[in-house]
Amino acid sequence: MMINFYLCFMTLLIFYVNWNVYIFLFIVLILMYSTMSLNFFFSNISYVFGIDCISYLLVLLSFFIISLMLLSSVYLCSPSFLFLNLILCLSLYYIFSLLNMFMMYLFFEFSLIPLIILILGWGYQPERLVSIIYLFFYTLFASLPLLLIIISFYLSLGSMFFDYQFNYSLSFMLHFFMIFAFLVKLPMFMFHYWLPKAHVQAPVSGSMILAGLFLKIGGYGLIRFMFIHEYLFMNYSYIWYSLSIWGSIVVSMICFIQGDMKCLIAYSSVCHMGMCLMGLLTMTYWGLLGSYLMMIGHGLCSSGLFCMANLVYERLLSRSFFINKGLITFMPSLSMIWFLMCCFNMSCPPSINFLSELIIMGSMMNYFYWSFIYMIIISFTSACFSIYLFSYCYHGMFHNCYTYSFINMKEYLLLMIHLIPIFFIMLMIDLFFF
Repeated sequence: MMINFYLCFMTLLIFYVNWNVYIFLFIVLILMYSTMSLNFFFSNISYVFGIDCISYLLVLLSFFIISLMLLSSVYLCSPSFLFLNLILCLSLYYIFSLLNMFMMYLFFEFSLIPLIILILGWGYQPERLVSIIYLFFYTLFASLPLLLIIISFYLSLGSMFFDYQFNYSLSFMLHFFMIFAFLVKLPMFMFHYWLPKAHVQAPVSGSMILAGLFLKIGGYGLIRFMFIHEYLFMNYSYIWYSLSIWGSIVVSMICFIQGDMKCLIAYSSVCHMGMCLMGLLTMTYWGLLGSYLMMIGHGLCSSGLFCMANLVYERLLSRSFFINKGLITFMPSLSMIWFLMCCFNMSCPPSINFLSELIIMGSMMNYFYWSFIYMIIISFTSACFSIYLFSYCYHGMFHNCYTYSFINMKEYLLLMIHLIPIFFIMLMIDLFFF
């Protein structure tokens, strides 16, 4: 509740302070939250709020990405933009920390509204109207059955709290309606068509929050409902497991035919979230841990890649691979950060992505031994499209014949803040073996 009041009172300051004071307030919030005590089960319970080991890092990631969004969008920081970001931050905090299913569902749906306003108000092309329709109807169509399931839980069991719900039903329809909304939000292959459209048309802050946080809501919801309905997941997870393996391979191939940098990064998110879903569906401790670490690592890495794609777009006014060639002569000082981000995107050590992929592979082999063949194919193709992204942008002939380092100190700071946690979380990995 302390964090809740802190965020609510920050709304009063949007007309009186500038963006750097606002970012400082978010840094203070991150430090306050980091000092909170944490137990394996729900701790710091206050009214309907509670934090456990699953939601702790996701809430911290929310505050972190929101502050980086403000840092990346200094030129857009009007009071209305700050207010939208604060509403998004509040919605995500409520989703990750509420103990009540219905309240979580309410903010799960509400978070769509400020995101739509962000894309409509600060998007690039007129096609953003089409992307909004995709985003709205996919989410609306998938999440209504979840509301009916939550109401049926309340009528049958008399409670909507996560720690009270235990059900032994084996109904496939119940299982499908319960997780359909989270599979669309994740997104799983075949339910992912809204994601590239929304990413391409969104401003840099919209892309960062979509890749860094909104895709994690799906994984978080699956984890919460998995603890409630273990029998359902044990019986039917092979369906989604098979689709995720096939989808990750197909989406990796789709990445090779993309001509837009943001499209490629968006499709790579679908591939990585497919791997995250495979780890969750194994229903093992290692699978859960690997998927959780992948969500954290992907949130930082994908957000950083979208930041760098936007830096290139601001200088050259294009995201096309056919125009953005030879950037190593135009922005040589950024080449190392581009290379590191692409390496971390393909899960190279010493990143948290590497460890998570290794743990997921072990849990997949425990679930279905021959999964390692498919996992090797997915890892190889993801490495290929990451190299494709870097080599097509930074090598080749630039269309002008001069060298100019066009990046300012604030943008270096923004990118380094993305990079450093990916590396240092790996050094503190013993904290996760709870």
